[in-house]
Amino acid sequence: MDKHIATPITEEAVRELRAGDYVYISGTIYVARDAAHKRFMEALDRAEEFSVSEQQKEAGKNKLSEALPFPLENAAVYYMGPSPAREGRPIGSAGPTTASRMDKYAPRLLDLGLKAMIGKGKRAQSVIDAIVRNQAVYFAAVGGAGALLSKCIKKSDLVCYEDLGAEAVLKLEVEDFPVVVVIDCQGNNLYETAIREYAKVI
Repeated sequence: MDKHIATPITEEAVRELRAGDYVYISGTIYVARDAAHKRFMEALDRAEEFSVSEQQKEAGKNKLSEALPFPLENAAVYYMGPSPAREGRPIGSAGPTTASRMDKYAPRLLDLGLKAMIGKGKRAQSVIDAIVRNQAVYFAAVGGAGALLSKCIKKSDLVCYEDLGAEAVLKLEVEDFPVVVVIDCQGNNLYETAIREYAKVI
């Protein structure tokens, strides 16, 4: 089923999504890959060191998320490293990268409010558990279609970590950005269900 959603992505919107749904996203999404995620963890670790009292730890979710370079609550993060933009375009080819490279970081970000991830490929069980625990969602964008996906990106701004080059954090404004729900908030996994359906046909 085709669905249209806007960012920030609410929990109510996520609950309506099911593995296999075609979804078109409009609004703001953030770009971050492994090097940026590593810095996120370092920033969170530093923030935790200053949360010394039990009261601070109780309010820690909001305080920790403030240590990151963009608002994490209900945000969508795209695992992507763009190519240089051609003249007159906000961004170059913008295809997804392998999501499993972010698996060791994703549960912590989901627990702090991240609502959606966009990438390609399978996720670890720890990520699936965090998706269910936090009523979040994992989308796949079509690999090898970066030039087509870039046409849905209307604006691209640098947020931070310019020294990382293609792995810097970007803020994108997108319109009808096409993705597929791979893991929904109930833990249904398209990569598993699709294989079972294919096996039935065979």
